[in-house]
Amino acid sequence: MKKVLVSDTLAPEGIEIFKNAPGIDVDVMTNLTPEELKGVIKNYDGLAIRSATKVTADIIENADKLKVIGRAGIGLDNVDTLAASKRGIVVMNTPGGNTITTAEHAVAMMLALARKIPQATISMKEEKWEKNKFMGSEVYNKTLGIIGIGRVGSVVANRAQGLKMNVIAYDPFISPETAEKAGVRLMDLDGVLAESDFISIHSPLTDETRGLINAAAFEKMKDGVYIINCARGGIIVEKDLYDAILSGKVAGAALDVFENEPTKNFDLLKLDSVISTPHLGASTDEAQRNVAIAIAKQIVDYLTQGEIKNAVNFPSVSAEMLALVQPHLDLAEKMGKLQSQIISGGTRDIELEYSGEILDYDVAPVTISFLKGFLTPILGDNVNFINAPVIARERGIRVVESRSSQTKDYTTLISSRVTTSKETSLLEGTIFGKQDPRIVRINEFTLDVMPEGHMILLYNRDRPGVIGNIGVTLGNNEINIARLNLSREMSDGKALVVLSTDSAVSEDALTQLKNLPNMISVKRIEI
Repeated sequence: MKKVLVSDTLAPEGIEIFKNAPGIDVDVMTNLTPEELKGVIKNYDGLAIRSATKVTADIIENADKLKVIGRAGIGLDNVDTLAASKRGIVVMNTPGGNTITTAEHAVAMMLALARKIPQATISMKEEKWEKNKFMGSEVYNKTLGIIGIGRVGSVVANRAQGLKMNVIAYDPFISPETAEKAGVRLMDLDGVLAESDFISIHSPLTDETRGLINAAAFEKMKDGVYIINCARGGIIVEKDLYDAILSGKVAGAALDVFENEPTKNFDLLKLDSVISTPHLGASTDEAQRNVAIAIAKQIVDYLTQGEIKNAVNFPSVSAEMLALVQPHLDLAEKMGKLQSQIISGGTRDIELEYSGEILDYDVAPVTISFLKGFLTPILGDNVNFINAPVIARERGIRVVESRSSQTKDYTTLISSRVTTSKETSLLEGTIFGKQDPRIVRINEFTLDVMPEGHMILLYNRDRPGVIGNIGVTLGNNEINIARLNLSREMSDGKALVVLSTDSAVSEDALTQLKNLPNMISVKRIEI
């Protein structure tokens, strides 16, 4: 008998699936303290959560029997996925279960904001009749700018088109052809900021999107713009939004998510032109029922049949095969993450070529691992080993897989060529020893890079003093270099420096590096 603990409130339909599953014994214990959870987790094979339970590394350390953690929802900020992976614990989520719900909430917030419905409601409850105070704005024929045109953003675009709005979008990871099919005009960020009457955010929170909507961004917007955020807190700098509203640049904001939750930023919320909800994007009966049913089925299927669905840390392969191909899966995923962060433009084609000993195995899971890694910096927790190929197709990315019998310099070699609307990028990786992944080529440069942690890629002119300037700049910012790889085209040509650092490089330090003499480009990478 396998035991499952449900530690957060789950829709009754999900609990019933556990209760009716042969070989499954379920306990529902909500509102456990971290210490209480640490004390009982050793008795369970499965753990079903939502967002309240924090599955930290020390809790996982005590989970002697735990085989699967299932999150009824998308975000996995509350799960230490790395610690779970090290213990061989599968981490699952339910992507797509609340796509429609979140999109509808964003549209509802936009309409409520435009017509000042919450403010008028409060006035009426105070027994007032202030008809002239709450003059609204039509959305008809207005321009809606969507930042992030993924699953939720594309649904919002569809609904806005039904309202006869003009829809434009910024998404650097989608091809213009895919956007055109959806009837959306793709633009750069500055263009969307400048042309939009309403701006709705639907990006995941990543290093690239954190603080994306800041004082500088507000300056580029139309006077009287409306802002809607039902995606993730932290994408908007709340202090800058507050200042932009006070100045009149922003006519109003509708916020469902905040930098810190529960939010204490009541100065912002008390502004008359701000409407807000306490992270209700996924809070409908339908969505909660859908994700509860989905996660319950996934956990039951894994514990009773060994079937993995929507796992963010394991592909769908047998346990025996997983042990053999795991180093190649890790390499491919890290290659995908790296390549995604060094390219620019909307992705059109991904070509993967395999050669050497890897051809003894089925390479399909390796391809999926690459796609999962490639899409993770773009979509965060929305992507996993199951939906990565589907998302790639939805984004109009053509994936080509080939095998080469040619003799290479390595026993195994994975080559990935990514073509975007702006460039073509080549990456090659191999395994050193039995399990150490290495990047051995980046475009025209050959090198030996361990793809992990905080990294910086610097293209520069091959001149004396460049390496010294880089070291001094990082040293002045108290950033220690862990590893350094240098590759050159030729004497006095172009060079590539790949650094690993003990700590993340700040925006200020990154700017200083970009401004160094003979520097061509600098990119910060997180693996």
